[in-house]
Amino acid sequence: MPWSGGVWHLSFSQRGLESRASAGSRIPCSTTAYTWRLLAQEHICQLGMPLSIHQQHSKIDQILIHQQTELLEVLTGFETNNKFEIKNSLGQMVYLAVEDTDCCTRNCCEAARPFTLRILDNLGREVMTLERPLRCSSCCFPCCLQEIEIQAPPGVPVGYVTQTWHPCLPKLTLQNEKKQDVLKVVGPCVACTCCTDIDFEIKSLDEQSRIGKISKQWSGCVRETFTDSDNFGIQFPLDLDVKMKAVTLGACFLLDYMFFEGCE
Repeated sequence: MPWSGGVWHLSFSQRGLESRASAGSRIPCSTTAYTWRLLAQEHICQLGMPLSIHQQHSKIDQILIHQQTELLEVLTGFETNNKFEIKNSLGQMVYLAVEDTDCCTRNCCEAARPFTLRILDNLGREVMTLERPLRCSSCCFPCCLQEIEIQAPPGVPVGYVTQTWHPCLPKLTLQNEKKQDVLKVVGPCVACTCCTDIDFEIKSLDEQSRIGKISKQWSGCVRETFTDSDNFGIQFPLDLDVKMKAVTLGACFLLDYMFFEGCE
């Protein structure tokens, strides 16, 4: 088992195990099980999705996102880095999303700012990264539109969300790691309404079938008036590809910054 750069490298093969078994040597059951578990982990990581993310996302069909209220921002109006609690349908926090943007960018570009959003698990490990570049925020120009890149693990793109130009409706396209279109997100004509939830429907590419939705949930008059702290809910099929579940999460954050970040 050679040592290289601080990492132990294990090498094994199914054929090697079979030849040893045929030669009469005994392989402990625990060793065999461990070997196949390593093979499964390696296969999932080669697909660009860490095992922990794969296990978490494969079991869920609903995500709740609660933006934490920053007291300094409420009292002074000084824009701070946003933090979001990502919970499952039982209300258990599974991830924490933390914005990483410098002070000048936050307060000069405001809601249109480029940002890096780091998603941490309950052990503080960064398991996903969302990268939003600086793009045009006006619907009058059908070029240089909004987009966000989803990486899981950090540095490995698994999908993209791009804005589709429309004069009236907010529309996004969800893409895989090869930038091939997979799903659409279509919102209402008026994205900011009062005293009610706002639904952005997740649809097939032809926009004929509805498979889920991203809902901006009404948080109450006081919170909606004096803060830009928002709550969201995401619903999608349980058997949706785990990468597309991660991309849908990225779409939710992009919608928040596009339409609700500056609504206080």
